[in-house]
Amino acid sequence: MITEAALLAHAVRNNADWCAVMCRAHGLTGTFGPRAWTSPGRTPLYYPDAVTLTEDATAADLLPAIDRTAPGASVKDSHARLDLSAEGFRLLFEAQWIHHPAPAALPASDAVPEGWRRVGTEDHLAAWALAWSGGDADEAALFRPELLADPTTTIVAGHAADGRVVGGAVLTESAGVTGVSNLFTTDGVPAAQAWSAALATASAALPVVGYESGEDLDAALAAGFAPLGPLRVWLDA
Repeated sequence: MITEAALLAHAVRNNADWCAVMCRAHGLTGTFGPRAWTSPGRTPLYYPDAVTLTEDATAADLLPAIDRTAPGASVKDSHARLDLSAEGFRLLFEAQWIHHPAPAALPASDAVPEGWRRVGTEDHLAAWALAWSGGDADEAALFRPELLADPTTTIVAGHAADGRVVGGAVLTESAGVTGVSNLFTTDGVPAAQAWSAALATASAALPVVGYESGEDLDAALAAGFAPLGPLRVWLDA
């Protein structure tokens, strides 16, 4: 049985893999080192320029490898061990890694909720991204068609009776787990429905991981997830 420490390491690597996928979709290539993933070019909106992979990662593993020529670079401190304030960063937010047993390890669960299905076309992805962004076209442009060709990435969308996208999530299968990110709902659809769809879509054999904070963390815990450990995100001011 996998330990929580090992599961946390898998969750951290999986999230860094997803960051790397997003960067590649935008024409950027990051580097995986022994203690951190870093991008030499500024990363897409909301995505970190560096991610620590181990508890012993230091500022020296991160900062020389990222672009700080203008404010706004960010670091995901995956184990909440760093204090980057002396380097000119401020704490942006704190969150909690979460995990859920592999769906196959649980009693038979319901099928994917009605109206939820995988995103498979550029038009469908564009509609998903607009719903995720609350109608902000600039933010929606984050999700490029290249993501549909990535073999580790699955995007799932929930639909109202009239076809509108009212929820969704991104699933990344790597490092022996399935990571869930960018989970959202709109128009009063309960978050529980999105979590149910994500779990029903994920590989039955792999634990499911992610990170959340605030009310989103409460919803994940209500969906059967458990906490794994804290993380922090720092922003270069």
